[in-house]
Amino acid sequence: QVQLVESGGGLVQAGGSLRLSCAASGRTFSWYNMGWFRQAPGKEREFVVAITGSGARTYYADSVKDRFTISRDNAKNTVYLQMNSLKPEDTAVYYCAAGIFPGGSMYYTPQNYNYWGQGTQVTVAS
Repeated sequence: QVQLVESGGGLVQAGGSLRLSCAASGRTFSWYNMGWFRQAPGKEREFVVAITGSGARTYYADSVKDRFTISRDNAKNTVYLQMNSLKPEDTAVYYCAAGIFPGGSMYYTPQNYNYWGQGTQVTVAS
């Protein structure tokens, strides 16, 4: 069983930055691929970024490339999302997710992740 808790959300001005954290339970954290997804009111859940268990590879949605950075510290059972140059379009609830799968296109699909946090609100003022 893996429990995930997000933190770090808040209200920021356009162009500002936020750093989200996702703390995970368990001693097998490094086995899990980790992803960040987001969902705005009335919209579908959207893939943002993912990272492999070892942290060797990362995957980014086109909309956040060059602005967001995912990283993980397996010793701390934590994954991070550094968000820079935030835009009003980034406003959403951000969810941390964990899953065990072989890779490929599976990183982009919410159904492939087994565990989810409760989410943290990110609001970017226009």
